[in-house]
Amino acid sequence: MTKNYKILKRDGEKVPFNVSKIKKVIEWASIGLDVNRIELESRATIKMRDGMTTEEIQNNLIQTALSMTNIDDFANLQWKNVAARLSLLNLYKEAKRLRGHDAFGYGPYYSFVNKAVKLGIYDSKIMDEYTKAELQEMGKYRDMRYDYDYDYSAMNLMMSRYLMKHEGKTFELPQDMYLTLALLLAIPEKPENRITVAKKFYKAFASRKISPATPIVLNLRRPKGNLASCFITAMDDSLDSIYYTLDQLAQISKNAGGVGLNMSRVRSHGATIKKIKGASGGVMPWIKLVNDTAVAVNQLGSRSGAITVALDIWHRDMEQFLEMQTENGDHRKKAFDVFPQVVIPDEFMRRVDAKQPWTLVDPHEIRKKYKVEIAELYGTEFEEFYAKIEADDDLLYKETVDARTLFKTLLKTVVETGMPYIAYKDTMNNGNPNKHCGMIGNANLCTESFSNFSPSKVSPKVLSEDGKTITQEVISGETHTCNLVSLNLAEILDDETLIEMTKLSVRILDNTIDVASPPLPEAGKHNNEYRILGVGTLGLADHLVYNGLSYDNAADFCDKLFEKVALAGIEASSELAEERGSYTHFKGSDWDKGHFFGRDAKWYNEESDNPEAWKIMRAKVAKHGMRNGGLFAIAPNTSTSLLMGATASILPIFSKFFVDKASNGVVPVAPPFMNQKNFWKYKENKNIDQQEVIEVVSKIQKWTDQGISMEMILNIKDGIKAKDIYDLYHNAWLKGCKTVYYVRSLIKSGEISDKEECVSCAN
Repeated sequence: MTKNYKILKRDGEKVPFNVSKIKKVIEWASIGLDVNRIELESRATIKMRDGMTTEEIQNNLIQTALSMTNIDDFANLQWKNVAARLSLLNLYKEAKRLRGHDAFGYGPYYSFVNKAVKLGIYDSKIMDEYTKAELQEMGKYRDMRYDYDYDYSAMNLMMSRYLMKHEGKTFELPQDMYLTLALLLAIPEKPENRITVAKKFYKAFASRKISPATPIVLNLRRPKGNLASCFITAMDDSLDSIYYTLDQLAQISKNAGGVGLNMSRVRSHGATIKKIKGASGGVMPWIKLVNDTAVAVNQLGSRSGAITVALDIWHRDMEQFLEMQTENGDHRKKAFDVFPQVVIPDEFMRRVDAKQPWTLVDPHEIRKKYKVEIAELYGTEFEEFYAKIEADDDLLYKETVDARTLFKTLLKTVVETGMPYIAYKDTMNNGNPNKHCGMIGNANLCTESFSNFSPSKVSPKVLSEDGKTITQEVISGETHTCNLVSLNLAEILDDETLIEMTKLSVRILDNTIDVASPPLPEAGKHNNEYRILGVGTLGLADHLVYNGLSYDNAADFCDKLFEKVALAGIEASSELAEERGSYTHFKGSDWDKGHFFGRDAKWYNEESDNPEAWKIMRAKVAKHGMRNGGLFAIAPNTSTSLLMGATASILPIFSKFFVDKASNGVVPVAPPFMNQKNFWKYKENKNIDQQEVIEVVSKIQKWTDQGISMEMILNIKDGIKAKDIYDLYHNAWLKGCKTVYYVRSLIKSGEISDKEECVSCAN
């Protein structure tokens, strides 16, 4: 497959039309594929003429192959793989010129790295940490045959988003990228083990069994790049805290992180400021500033910052909050560039069920009178305190509404805008393994990652005695920080590989923490003390089809599958604890008590199919501890599922075929196991009862200590009723789902309301 074809001359050079050379190109691009090479040659040569540049000839071949990609015959889908290889030839030629080697494809790895460092494309740490001999050894392990597995959409995404460039030209090739990532992630290993471990990392990346998150892929090779995908912080109720938090948001956005921001501590509209009643404008003016910060401080020049703003449903500004992205109402109070999230306790859902009233309160008044931060309460403690303040007739800023009416308003907003996201607060905190040292206020941007967080305490600025220095004291809070990878279940098809890749993912992410440069001190503190990981999954729909299942009858299979993942992940973290030590807050945690995923030993003995395995695991954790305070978070990874050649996340496919319009051309895309036999097993999400989706997600949630980016689809074209939407949210809560991400509405057949993907959490 690596035969050296002398194919075309320099790009831009006009050459005589040469059919024999074009045949060689087509032959190389078709190796191992069931396509008719003669048909491509025939169609392409019709458009060719003497005097065309080599670039024009190559692009003609690519476009012809793409035009032959269609869904009339499943074999025709392979033309997009031919187009990918033809694009790869262009990439090889461009890199060859820039790097100055003679070999077909890659050339010497050490020379490439040395030049990349000198040009400032790579951080010098790879040369500092590894010897020339080690880099040369790894270069021999690099395997360009992995390049031939990509289809056109994947290769186009690789070239446009991930490969490093010099002066606008692609300098890096795909296997260079994966090999360099593997070496950098192996730096925390013992020197004698680094190369062995780096080879394992590389093989997992190159074979597309493990997909690192976008921040890791984009930033690890750069100096001091942020590697974390997810951050959550909170805003305190003071001017100093508000502007300090805005600076935090700017720093995270600048470094391409997605942010969750809790604003439930901020006083409501009309509340008192310095004894002046009615002076407060509430949360909406500050959300407007958050919105403008997201727009002004973009992510590495590529797009606006991505921020979800969360508010507890007891907050007196809730009704204004629900209108922040609707078309009706005062547009001066709108914020269209952030993503609203409503935090819901169990007590609210019970009152909706019982058609009871609900009380909206001002957190500032509660804090001043009772010395309690209501935003930091959950479960029984919240319910008892909430009953107490409801009975307090002396509170000035308290409103009573009908719980069901408020929930209907929320659901109406969902239909109109696809949001707010929902975070079920008690469910999140009941399963929090670190509830002994903090609480979870809401979810991150894509609703799959969360752990303890709290605002920093900021004092007013003061002038020093000598009049030369202005200082401000900041007592550090905690900013939830999480690094992500995803297991590609379309490539992991047996239990042995599943366990191996899960354990390897835990090691990769734990190493990521040690080589990371978080954008905030509070994020670094959180990373060091909690060491939160987010091992996720993509390609579940493909894995099910491979095993002869369709999504709507797979709940029990998923239950067992993700229990295996859970056992492997916990074992890997405990083994790392034995090797490197437990995370700071392990003592007193649920992990320490043998309570995994919010369930005690009794539950596992009575309910699990593998009680003995869990008994052994509890003993192992009791003996060695846990390296990580959190392990699992399942992100949406919409775009990079294209790169991985798999369906996105753990949800059903939206469509058996869809058109990738982001590529240079219009390319049909189909799942990897799509053929005549499997056609009906690939059930489309838009045609599945969403209660079935909730059932599957709830089974996976059992074994996921953080969350899952669960999208739901509403078939409005079929006349969905308000009760149907209510039942979805209610059932998700009852079955233990921790969050609900987007709810997308089908407008008419084949069309869906468009919402931008969460790039920060893309894997």
